[in-house]
Amino acid sequence: MTGDAILRVRGLSVDIALPSGTLHAVSDVDLEAARGETLAIVGESGCGKTMTALAVMRLLPRRARLAANEIELLGTDLRALSDRAFSDLRGNRMSMVFQDPMTALNPVYPIGDQLEEIHMRHRGSGRREARDRAEYLLARVGIVNPGTRLGQFPHQLSGGLRQRIVIAMALMCDPDLIVADEPTTALDVTVQAQVLRLLKDLQAEFNMALILISHDLGIVARIADRIAVMYAGRVVETGSSRQIFGAPTHPYTRGLIDCIPWPGRTERRTRLGSIPGIVPSMIGDDSGCMFRNRCAWAEERCRTDGNVERRIENGHAYRCVHPVAHLRGPPP
Repeated sequence: MTGDAILRVRGLSVDIALPSGTLHAVSDVDLEAARGETLAIVGESGCGKTMTALAVMRLLPRRARLAANEIELLGTDLRALSDRAFSDLRGNRMSMVFQDPMTALNPVYPIGDQLEEIHMRHRGSGRREARDRAEYLLARVGIVNPGTRLGQFPHQLSGGLRQRIVIAMALMCDPDLIVADEPTTALDVTVQAQVLRLLKDLQAEFNMALILISHDLGIVARIADRIAVMYAGRVVETGSSRQIFGAPTHPYTRGLIDCIPWPGRTERRTRLGSIPGIVPSMIGDDSGCMFRNRCAWAEERCRTDGNVERRIENGHAYRCVHPVAHLRGPPP
């Protein structure tokens, strides 16, 4: 990635101590997000996508232990910041859109109070200025009669409106980075498309970096510039959207893409692909390739050497012991 990167993450790991052992929720993750770029983090549920985002935002569970070689936002070392200094940054220069807007909105306060508080807290503005900003952003995210909506409570709004509210909330201080954690999961297909289009339009208008977390590759194909595929807490393949969908290399990436019906590519009445088995437990030993028990190409060396990173070209990389030519052929 060039020098226009907003966020740089190197060697990020998150461990959680449990009675049954140590849960390796995230292991040795490298990520970069540039201004004006959408980075999608994809994978099955339980692969560490949300935990990675929470680690960057310093919102981890109390028992979680974070380690990283580098976490930088516009050159600021986030690891060195105190909790107070990080609180000044979070919600100001970096924001997060949560999967369920009801977890991000306080049910006992009107929408306007919650949006205004952010601007007043981080920008030192008066209530009138904060309210004008909130009303402008509600209108910008497509909410009709924004002045009226500011006086309503979260339970009085539909799921689609609440999602637009939390997007506006994330934009209150014009951040450089927004992390959107499965922002369309609970919405119907029509509203999903509207929210995705809204995110892309706002990203272009405010020139932000956007990290989109999703398990829906159909959504990712429409919005992402670059993709990081996660499995069992590790990034197993990275590349541009064209590289990942046009020439998927890691067996897990190929499996995910084979599970999707593609217009004009998938023949009618043909059986969609599937990945046998389930995501393994990440408690205890995490050496070797975690995908080996579900992989058609697995062999003995995958138990010890399976996480070696191989680079192809132009930022396309994958973690597998096998060369590209071997993996892009049919399974053995």
